[in-house]
Amino acid sequence: MSTRPTDAITDFSQFQGMRRGARSGDEATIRKAAQQFEALLTQQLFKNMRAGSLGDDVMGGGQTGFYQDLFDQQMSVHLSSGKGLGLADMLVRQLRGSSAAQPGDSAATTLEAAAASGSHHAFALQSQANDVSGASATAGSAGKTPEAFVQAILPHAERAARELGVPARVLVAQAALETGWGKHAIKDADGKSSFNFFGIKSDRRWQGDAVSTTTTEFVDGEEQRQQADFRSYDSAGEAFDNYVDFLKSNPRYAQALNHGGSASHFVQGLQNAGYATDPAYADKIMKIANGPTMQLALASGRRSYAV
Repeated sequence: MSTRPTDAITDFSQFQGMRRGARSGDEATIRKAAQQFEALLTQQLFKNMRAGSLGDDVMGGGQTGFYQDLFDQQMSVHLSSGKGLGLADMLVRQLRGSSAAQPGDSAATTLEAAAASGSHHAFALQSQANDVSGASATAGSAGKTPEAFVQAILPHAERAARELGVPARVLVAQAALETGWGKHAIKDADGKSSFNFFGIKSDRRWQGDAVSTTTTEFVDGEEQRQQADFRSYDSAGEAFDNYVDFLKSNPRYAQALNHGGSASHFVQGLQNAGYATDPAYADKIMKIANGPTMQLALASGRRSYAV
């Protein structure tokens, strides 16, 4: 393991540079701060694993724990400086103020949505679900939890899912991924929700309203910030209806619609057709769809409108 001097846990001068960069909003500083935060969580993971071990062997001395702790701290910094667990990437997006579709961003969804990328592990997304907000059932006002988001869109998701022949939870998961459980839903200049739950862009085929915003796209495997126009709807129901029409009227999504009842084939078909530029798009949707946050939110949502 090669460690650059600036990555050493004993080098405290790095924090002075981070403090200066933070004042100016420097991009590199934002990423460094996010990596430091991920390193702290990784260190805690190591600590918990050590605590669950059988203890020191017979050769262990009184200083073993001290040096093990130093080693774990250095390993945490080293791991987070590369691809890491995926949490740093999501924190960077959040700190940059991205209003485009992102995975949920509070504490329990980070294990389900960032865990989705091939280089992101499941525990990373667990840190993102408890505080996410979503569109409420009335006029696009924000809710406080994934449950509120699901309650607002579930009837529309179930109707659209029947037309597409897929489980409703898959459409809810896609909407959660695109909007961060509603927290990053695209809004117009007046702060009104566009109800664009699926990140569908506006082009010459679209005759309705549109909203321009900054989004994150993957180009040659690298994230890039771009300005783009997105479709705007008057209601959640209209958004889901248009999503169904969008897929059915576009030949490129024929493979996705020919899923044979398989949710994973459906989302993989979307990815193969270029629905999103994120190379882990399908995996992320399925992670959210099968995660505990989704299960609890669905149960709560179904109880709410069944009463």
